[in-house]
Amino acid sequence: MQDKNTELSERKKAILKAIIDTHINLGEPVGSKYLTQYKQIAFSSATIRNEMAELEDMGYLEQLHTSSGRIPSELGYRFYVDQLMQQYRMTQAELGELNKLQTLKAAELDRILDRATKLMSMLTNYTGVALKRAPARQTVARFDAMYLSPRNFILVMLTASGNVKTRQVRLGFDVSRDTLERLTMVLNDCIAGLDLDGITLPVMLDMQRRVPDGERLINPIISAIYETVGEVDDGELMFDGVNNLLNYPEYSDIDRVRDMLGLFDRQDDLREVLSHDASDQTNVYIGSENSVEVMNNSSLIFRAVKSGDKVIGAIGVIGPRRMDYSKVVTLVDYMSKNISSMLEPSGLLGIEHCQDEEDS
Repeated sequence: MQDKNTELSERKKAILKAIIDTHINLGEPVGSKYLTQYKQIAFSSATIRNEMAELEDMGYLEQLHTSSGRIPSELGYRFYVDQLMQQYRMTQAELGELNKLQTLKAAELDRILDRATKLMSMLTNYTGVALKRAPARQTVARFDAMYLSPRNFILVMLTASGNVKTRQVRLGFDVSRDTLERLTMVLNDCIAGLDLDGITLPVMLDMQRRVPDGERLINPIISAIYETVGEVDDGELMFDGVNNLLNYPEYSDIDRVRDMLGLFDRQDDLREVLSHDASDQTNVYIGSENSVEVMNNSSLIFRAVKSGDKVIGAIGVIGPRRMDYSKVVTLVDYMSKNISSMLEPSGLLGIEHCQDEEDS
């Protein structure tokens, strides 16, 4: 579609901004008579009517009924967000609420994001949403094993994040208890604490040399580790203030409400959107710009939360297309930066190289 932004005169921009500001505040179609009373509009009613008609022809406004005023279209909202909206100035009360996050410990990311969603909901009267990303790959801090039978045992893996994962290993040959103990010791010596990329061929060959029947035993063990530790957790999604949406006439249709509630129940679609942004900007998705179909009448504003250069989550707001964009963008931007400033980059633990017993 051809970019029409350059076609707007300063007068059209002023009238479009006045219409959108008014519609956001009142929730009603806006007519020329009302705009003549708008303090920033100094044009006659006839001039405003003509400009509104042209803005409608250009796709920036919509008219629900022939006798009613206009409402912004999706294109109108997009131009407003990109070109017209003014910076929102937070109140001292809002800053005070946002800065209460500083009382939480930086290590308690779950509590920080949970509190952040509540604050976003309370301060905007929309729905607050947050995502806590899970590590794409976990590392195993310690290995253990439970002997079941000569060809069957359970490999126990304690991850660096404190989770315990298990994998039952079935072999096509016998191993003794002593061999299993030896295997556990070698795993802890050589690959505990390593990222999967650190389990290289030389490391595997060295482990094979140190374990009885290692040529047959190590490969299935490494496969079991990859299958278990390589599993990607989609992350935890948090919401607050879902019922706030019922306050807006945009969600008065029962089918539309049911679809939106289904979005919060399923979570996968929204998690997909929030988890694939690593930019240093606040994202504004208006109506059909959302990849989730049920959000065609809604807007999503969110920003990634970082610890150093690493994205660890996201914080945002969901509301109707008739959203107070200036306020929400400012609050989300401030909240994201506030959380990121609380989080120190995690240092990596030093990992010793695998050594033979005779070298240790």
